[in-house]
Amino acid sequence: MKRWLFIGLILLAESRVAPAQEVLRVGAKHFNEGYILGEMVSLMLEDGGFTVERRFNLGGTAVSFEALKSGAIDVYPEYTGTLATEILGTPELKSIKTIDSVLQRRLGLRISASYGFNNTYALLMRPQQADSLSVKDIADLQRHIDLQIGVSYEFLKRRDGWGPLASFYGLPQQPVGLEHGLAYQALREGRIDVTDAYSTDGEIERYGLRLLTDNKRFFPTYEAVSFYRAGLPAEAQEQLRKLTGKITAAEMQALNAQALFEEKPFRTIAYEFLREKQLIGDQADAPASRWADIMRHVWDHLSLTALALLAAVVIALPLGVVLYRYSYAAKIVLYLTGILQTIPSIALLALMIPLFGIGLVPAVIALFLYALLPILRNTVVGLLTVDPALKKVAAGIGLTPWNRLRLVELPLAMPSILTGIRTAAVINVGTATLAAFIGAGGLGEFIVTGLALNNTALILQGAVPAAVLAVGIELLFELLEWWLVPRHLRRRY
Repeated sequence: MKRWLFIGLILLAESRVAPAQEVLRVGAKHFNEGYILGEMVSLMLEDGGFTVERRFNLGGTAVSFEALKSGAIDVYPEYTGTLATEILGTPELKSIKTIDSVLQRRLGLRISASYGFNNTYALLMRPQQADSLSVKDIADLQRHIDLQIGVSYEFLKRRDGWGPLASFYGLPQQPVGLEHGLAYQALREGRIDVTDAYSTDGEIERYGLRLLTDNKRFFPTYEAVSFYRAGLPAEAQEQLRKLTGKITAAEMQALNAQALFEEKPFRTIAYEFLREKQLIGDQADAPASRWADIMRHVWDHLSLTALALLAAVVIALPLGVVLYRYSYAAKIVLYLTGILQTIPSIALLALMIPLFGIGLVPAVIALFLYALLPILRNTVVGLLTVDPALKKVAAGIGLTPWNRLRLVELPLAMPSILTGIRTAAVINVGTATLAAFIGAGGLGEFIVTGLALNNTALILQGAVPAAVLAVGIELLFELLEWWLVPRHLRRRY
C-alpha cells in the first residue's frame, strides 16, 4: 500500500504538465553555448508547430547522452568529436555521415548536418605570459613544468581530455579541476596559467587570450549538430535541417559574448539570431518577470522537497516502529540506509537516469533516499530511549502494546522524531539544488546557470531563496513541535 502511495505521489506531481498533444523535449548541457543552441532548436521546433518542453541544465556529456538514450529527451545539441570519441569510443570516425550511420546502427540515434561551425577544444594562456615564456604550441608546455594548469572537470576525465592529451604531448603537469565558467576568472587573476577552452567561447576575444596551436592535431573536429532519437517526427527533422550551415564560428562566439557580457536571456539571443537569418517567423519573446520566474522556481523546489519528505515520512516512520519492536534488525537496516548517505548527491542523481530518465521522478526518488536515514534513525532512537519505568507503568495499568505505543511511547519519542524529519527537510532543500543537473528544475537552475556564466547575481538568485526556505522550514518545525509535543517535553532554549 505504501509503495503504491509513493508511486502515486510522484505520478501526480509529474502530471502537472500533461498536454494532450505530443511534446518534444529538448535538452542542453550546462554551459552558455549549450543553452543558446538548445533555445535555437526549441524555437525552430516551435516554429514548425510543435510543443516543446525545455530540459536544460543537464550535466555533462554522460548525463545528456543517457537522457537521450533512455528517451527522457528527444534532441539536444552535440559535437561530432564528442560523439566519435566519448560516446562511440571510435575517434577515427571523422565524417558526419559515417558517425550518423554508426549511431543509428548501434544506438537507434541520429545526428543532423553541421550547424556550420567547429567548436574545438583548445588550451589557452594570457598572451603576455605566453610571449615571455615563448609558448605558442601545446608542445611548448613541456618546457615549463611549473605552470599551474586548471581544466574543467569534464575535460579532466574525457577520452579526448587532459589524460590522453598529456600522454600524446608528453606534458608533465598535474592540473586541478574547476568549473569551466570560473576558469577564465582564475586565469585573469593569475591563479592558474593554462586552462581548456572551447574555441567559440566569448571570453577569448573579450579578454584577449591566446589559443595554443594544436600542432600535432590531437583534437578531432567538433562540428555542432543536433543529436536526436531516430523516431523523431519527420517534420521535426526537417525543421532541424534548416539550421544546416547557418552559424559561423565567429557568429557563435559573438552570441556567447552576448550571454556573458550583455547578460541577455538565452532565448532572446537565439530568437534575434534566427529572426535575422529569417529561419523562424514572429513569436512572442516577452520573458516572464523576474519575480514570477523566481516564484516558479521556488514552487518547483518546494514540490521536490515536499514530495520526497512526505514519502520518506510515510515509509520511515512505520519502519522505525517495526525496527523498535524487532531491534535485532535495526542495526542492519540503519547500516544500509547509512550507506545511501555516503553516495555523493550528483552521483546518485546521475545513477537514477538509466532507471528513471530525467526530471521530477528521479530527483524525488534520490531525495527520498537521502531523507530516510535521519527520520528512521531518530524514530528508532527516540522510542528506544523512552524511560523503561514508564513503559512498565503503562504495562502495569493494563495498556495493550498498541495503546502503549500510541499513548506513551510515540508522544515521549516525538521530539526526537521531529528532529529527524526537520534534519531530512533541511538536507533535502540543499540537495534539491543539484536536481537541476538532471532537468528537475528548482532553484538549482539559477545556480547552475550562474556558474556557467560566472554570474554571481544569478547564483545568489538561487542560493538566497534556498537559504530562506531552509530557515522557513526550521520555523515551521518549531510550530509543529509546539503543537505536537506535550508542554513538559518541549525543548527549551
